[in-house]
Amino acid sequence: MSARSDEMPKQYSPTEAESRWYEFWEKSGFFAASEDPEDRRPTYTLAIPPPNVTGSLHMGHACRTTFEDVLCRHKRMQGYNTLWVPGIDHAGIATQVVVERQLKKEGLTRHDLGREKFIERVWQWKEESGGRILQQLRKMGASCDWTRTKFTMDPDMVRAVREAFVRLYEEGLIYRDTRLVNWDVESQTVLSDLEVEQEENVEGAMFDFAYPLADGNGEVVVSTTRPETMLGDTAVAIHPDDARYRHLHGKYVRHPFVDRLIPIILDAELVDPEFGTGVVKVTPAHDPNDFATGKRHGLEEINILNLDGTLNANAGPFQGLDRFEGRKAVEIELGNRGLARGAKKHMMTLPRSQRSGTIVEPMISTQWFAKMAPLAAPAIKAVEDGTIQVLPPEWTKTYFHWLRNIQDWCISRQLWWGHPIPAWYCDDCDHVTVSREDASVCEGCGGASIRQDEDVLDTWFSSGLWPFSTLGWPDKTIALERFYPTQDMETGYDILFFWVARMIMMGLHFMGEVPFTRVLLAGLVTDERGEKMSKVKGNVVDPLDVIYGATGEELLAKAEKAGAKKSGLKYLKSTYPDGFVAYGADALRMTLLSYSPQSRRIALSIKRIEGYRNFANKLWNASRYALMRLEGSATRASQQCPQPKALANRWALSRLYHALDVASTGIDAYRLDEASGALYHFVWDEFCDWYLEVSKPALDSGDAALVAETEATLAHVLETVLRALHPMMPHITEEIWQRIPKWDGAAKSIMISRFPSALVDARIDRIAQRDFEVVQAFVGSIRTIRAEHDVPKSHPMPVHWHTSDEDKRSVLDAERFTIETLARCQMRFEADASKLDDPGAHFENAAVFLNPGVRAAVPGVIDAGKERDRLQRDLKKLEKELGAVEKKLGNPSFVDRAPEAVVEKSKRDASRLREKRDRLEAALRSL
Repeated sequence: MSARSDEMPKQYSPTEAESRWYEFWEKSGFFAASEDPEDRRPTYTLAIPPPNVTGSLHMGHACRTTFEDVLCRHKRMQGYNTLWVPGIDHAGIATQVVVERQLKKEGLTRHDLGREKFIERVWQWKEESGGRILQQLRKMGASCDWTRTKFTMDPDMVRAVREAFVRLYEEGLIYRDTRLVNWDVESQTVLSDLEVEQEENVEGAMFDFAYPLADGNGEVVVSTTRPETMLGDTAVAIHPDDARYRHLHGKYVRHPFVDRLIPIILDAELVDPEFGTGVVKVTPAHDPNDFATGKRHGLEEINILNLDGTLNANAGPFQGLDRFEGRKAVEIELGNRGLARGAKKHMMTLPRSQRSGTIVEPMISTQWFAKMAPLAAPAIKAVEDGTIQVLPPEWTKTYFHWLRNIQDWCISRQLWWGHPIPAWYCDDCDHVTVSREDASVCEGCGGASIRQDEDVLDTWFSSGLWPFSTLGWPDKTIALERFYPTQDMETGYDILFFWVARMIMMGLHFMGEVPFTRVLLAGLVTDERGEKMSKVKGNVVDPLDVIYGATGEELLAKAEKAGAKKSGLKYLKSTYPDGFVAYGADALRMTLLSYSPQSRRIALSIKRIEGYRNFANKLWNASRYALMRLEGSATRASQQCPQPKALANRWALSRLYHALDVASTGIDAYRLDEASGALYHFVWDEFCDWYLEVSKPALDSGDAALVAETEATLAHVLETVLRALHPMMPHITEEIWQRIPKWDGAAKSIMISRFPSALVDARIDRIAQRDFEVVQAFVGSIRTIRAEHDVPKSHPMPVHWHTSDEDKRSVLDAERFTIETLARCQMRFEADASKLDDPGAHFENAAVFLNPGVRAAVPGVIDAGKERDRLQRDLKKLEKELGAVEKKLGNPSFVDRAPEAVVEKSKRDASRLREKRDRLEAALRSL
């Protein structure tokens, strides 16, 4: 196979190449994991955090997908039997809301259809529109094993969920109870504490009103931010030690609106005598603290709300009013009855539903709960003893805080879409039958008059089983035996408790093993200002627009359709007036990888994406040049690292070794920013900017041995760095790699070739690195002088130089041809060092440069005034640096306490800086 540079277009087209290669990989079956019993490869398994079936690709998905794909491609190339399990979540509330909105447009509600028809409608919607995101993930290059795609409502997943529920119930870890819950009046379902967001610093009002004493001898004044809840008050509490109210012990107050006497109770836990009037109204059915108080005192729990948030019959004359209308009506009527005692501004925190955004109501309800303390204990231990590692480690504190203060989990939801609770109620004997199969008769009395619980399970219940239910549990499948436990769980820090902790608890309980050994947490992708992306704000960046391009008009139209406010549209128009060009998936992936995964916020910059598009073009052009130089040659990239003699070739392999070492370490340590950064730096700053330039004179030298080893090194370095870059930029690396002449028996695709190892594909050569740095410094200094003094590139500059360092002289003499070619100069060694001590006396209008151990003068190029300014700037900078070192050395505390090696280094630095200062001063005097 020979190089095919003639087939490489001058410009890389990501859109065409990305779709072509993805189709090739998928059709070739390269994403599939093996269950063959003869396959002895070690396994690597990662389960995708299943996106909602309602979802479409957003930048958070793009980020997660990129990080996970890098891990999977890397392991696959390392020879692991790699399984990346894809899937989608049925997303109970979110999906039901989407379909109900569709029905609303048709003038219907779910109740018009009935439960069975509504669920059929949801399945119909799912088949037509749901799961679109999995196709979009392909556009990011996700190498999932699509043959194993799971949906959390698939029949086998339903069976797994039922099995888990029944086992927990049989073990006494699931029970039914009447408790205070978070109620979403819009979605009309209970919410877990984690599904409630606290909106802080909301301006409200603290309303004071009086309860008349039942005996007619006075009143007590209480305060509330929710006056309507007084309709459910069943006690008034005072502190037992509050001397002001000793005369009220054992007395009652009369409710002004309903025929009810309310006891005055003594409670030291609820009441702070220093706060307000020291009297607290108690509403056990609508406040968590009051609920606990009610349990201590055996108080009646009076619910005043219907499920839709209107006031019920217990609200007496206010029945039928919306809760907020009722609040105002109660305030007015208390005023009419002379019981209002004023209101004052009050800053408070409001609980809001994550899904609907409505204010959540604490409400008494009978629900299903899971006992969490017994499940949490092993999960705490698994992280404590290091069985599971959390990265970044600071999140372990949050993990422990949640699990050590865990409350029982309310697992039932008042929805129609979801996993039905497998419980049946007997109308004849009140027995509850919990069964793996649909029950037809009561377990208790054998009667047929039974009805199934109408609630469904919290979505997170089925999600908590994801690592093993996707592999066939509760059956003992080959996949389960081979791929469980998984190795990594990569996800956002915001669902550490929602999902990650629950998977750990469920995995340990049902499988007896942790579900994964590393939890890799990443941050939130925001706009360039660090603000959360929001359709309303108009700052959402669609990954597909970045990949395929979109005009400014298209972005505005999409944002307007999504409901962006005028301010959001204005922001969008001013920030991206021309839209986006087609940057391609690889450029977006490299951009996302350039941010630290450990950052809490990833402020996405379009300029940075543009920079990585330029990097892709740089890689393309460099490869095109390399293949052009290899064209017609018998040289092929080798599996064995070349052993060249030329300095530049040895240096290139040594720098490749360094990049591979950092990249491998970075991927393994989940520092994908460091891994991608090392390869970016090597390709751009070392391979392209230096090695390709240095290779030109070598390849044109006519020296057969030098040409051969340079071709071998060039082919090896290019092929190897493409393999190293492949997990990050899969499409462009495949496109180039396929054109490189390679060894016999090379893999069909780069994605199933071996990931390069620093120990195999390159070698560290510290002498080559040291010596080439001398060449780089010399060439760089000449180029700087040429640029500063506007010397045309066509004009070869004489360079008079001297060094007393024999090693440096040997390097510069040996690399003279390379230096003169790269720097367009004529090197002239000056044996008389004094000429360089006073260059002005020996070289007319000479610019000078001072490299470590090397001095040089370039005559005939300078304007004396400009050169004086430059030297003075350098001298000022140097004196500042020297002053800092001398100040440190003049500090007895530093000299006496710092390690001897550190002090000695500072002394050497000071000596070096003084020597350089003297040379600069001499150069200034010569002007």
